[in-house]
Amino acid sequence: MTHITHEAWLEQNQRYLMAAIADVHTQLQAHGEQSQMENPESLPTSSQDSQQNTFQNLSPPPALTTLCESFGLTRFERSILLLCAGAELDSALADLIAVVRGDSRRADPVFSLALSVFPQAHWSALAPTAPLRRWRLIETEPSTRLTESPLQIDERVLHYLTGISYLDSRLQGMIKPVRKSQQLIDSQHKLAEQMAKLWLESDTTLPRPIIQLTGEQQSSKQAIAAKACAAMGLQLHAIHCGDIPASPTEREALTRLWEREAVLSESALLINCETIENQRAVSSFLENTQGITIISTREPHSLRDRSSISLEVLKSSTQEQLKLWHQALGSKAKKLNGQLENLAWQFQMDAPSVNAASAQMLNADPNLGSDQLGAKLWDACRLQARQRLDELAQRIEPLAQWEDLVLPEAQLSTLREIAMHVRQRAKVYESWGFAAKGSRGLGISALFAGPSGTGKTMAAEVLANELELDLYRIDLSQIVNKYIGETEKNLRKVFDAAEQSGAILLFDEADALFGKRSDVKDSHDRYSNIECSYLLQRMEAYSGFSLLTTNMKQALDQAFLRRIRFAVQFPFPSAEQRAEIWRRVFPTQTPTEDLDIKQLSRLDITGGNIRNISMNAAFLAAEAGDSVGMPHLEQAARGEYMKLEKPMTGSEFVVNQKQRSDNKIVNNHGY
Repeated sequence: MTHITHEAWLEQNQRYLMAAIADVHTQLQAHGEQSQMENPESLPTSSQDSQQNTFQNLSPPPALTTLCESFGLTRFERSILLLCAGAELDSALADLIAVVRGDSRRADPVFSLALSVFPQAHWSALAPTAPLRRWRLIETEPSTRLTESPLQIDERVLHYLTGISYLDSRLQGMIKPVRKSQQLIDSQHKLAEQMAKLWLESDTTLPRPIIQLTGEQQSSKQAIAAKACAAMGLQLHAIHCGDIPASPTEREALTRLWEREAVLSESALLINCETIENQRAVSSFLENTQGITIISTREPHSLRDRSSISLEVLKSSTQEQLKLWHQALGSKAKKLNGQLENLAWQFQMDAPSVNAASAQMLNADPNLGSDQLGAKLWDACRLQARQRLDELAQRIEPLAQWEDLVLPEAQLSTLREIAMHVRQRAKVYESWGFAAKGSRGLGISALFAGPSGTGKTMAAEVLANELELDLYRIDLSQIVNKYIGETEKNLRKVFDAAEQSGAILLFDEADALFGKRSDVKDSHDRYSNIECSYLLQRMEAYSGFSLLTTNMKQALDQAFLRRIRFAVQFPFPSAEQRAEIWRRVFPTQTPTEDLDIKQLSRLDITGGNIRNISMNAAFLAAEAGDSVGMPHLEQAARGEYMKLEKPMTGSEFVVNQKQRSDNKIVNNHGY
């Protein structure tokens, strides 16, 4: 059997279909003539066998042959299908039906006509469980009698018979074809081969087992499934589990339509279920849907009435990441002088993201040095990795530098040590072998504790600038949910999105989740403790740097604090530190005049309050057309104290009378 071009196959397929319809026309015409004879003779037999012999070398076989074999149609059921198809494709056959039925207005095929015309007729052909109606190959209209109910071929089936293939319109919007498979790393290739082997070796008399692709690498699972399906000669389609109907009736309709589509288009189905909200509906759909089915899920999904096999998709190793980079960059990889190792460790990127980031470097100025090319590629990776995390957290553009921080030397030393740990992870973990000893505790985490305004967020900005990483703020008070399990689900989304970017994650208000562990009195207490442990577990495994901030360190459980690598206490600034903050707070472009730093340092406030006062004073001076002076700062300070509901004592701020008279300030704010 030799394959022919698609155009040639379409022509041959059309000839075969029209010949089969012509055969139905002949039988119907003979039945009409016989009914008018006084001595009727036997009807002519179908020429189906001779048609099959004529087109037996067609490869692939005619669509009609494939459909009948796939759905197990009897000869009589095949004739009914052709009768309905002929009524749509051949107007002469429709006219003949009306003549045989004795009414020009009744040109629709009916079951009673098929029973009287075609050989090997059987009543069960129109049963709801028989192939014609079970697979919705034909549709019946409500009628007083089933035998007189008009029969109509389904539009998708009619087009399939003519050689036109497309996704059923009733599935569009829920099920989408997976058009292209991304490049896979070696471990993922092996998984795809294992999946195909499992399907090929499975018992064909039983439903093939569902393959569950588990683990956190969501972006790679679809590519692995597509590769496995391609090895089987199948097209992969995908549906999100949230689109599976909760209604049993709608779910049954979806099941039947998809099973038919899987046969017609030779497809497998991937169900994306990284988070399952309608678990009962998903389980029912999986257990009742035949054909090759894959589910992409974090944890194995429990199924009672259908066998399944779980395959874990692991994170790509640094060596696999390096291989992707070398393939994407080609000869230019040599120009990076070992910088790729840091990229491979920092950014957990799939092949499309690696290729997209590499394209920017490949188009770069060839005269750029290795450091410049490395910086350009690093920034390209940051941009590629932002997309998912931008939807879940607030990205902070880091502006602060080391010189902006006013902290005791011990705290500054710890911050520099944190930066050093993040910067040298690839060497210590990978090159020096610590990662091979176990993944637990490799994540770099820190706790910044202290009153509001003492510089915790600024310190995070400084680290982000130093390490050239994105900084994202996650408000734990918004993530914590009163419903059991929801907090863990929210945290999972954040960490999954962050894995590719290696961004710095700043969890504000840690005490919202990390309060002292309660005694387990009910299920809510138990789940609260589980959520705390889950966050710490993800922080320990996170390939980036995660940071918790709190205003109340004393409210945190010591057991949790022991699992955090660094803890930095941000103290309320002393008078000397406040004086230093005042010296640094104004930009060099800001005009100032006769600022009394010693007097300003007496204000018993944090660095955050100092920044607010300095900015408000600048607005007052700009409005008055003056340089920023002590009267502007006094007025701004009084406004800040009012906001804090804190009285200002006479010793905190005294501006001499001469300064008051020399600076006319219009108080537009009522202070």
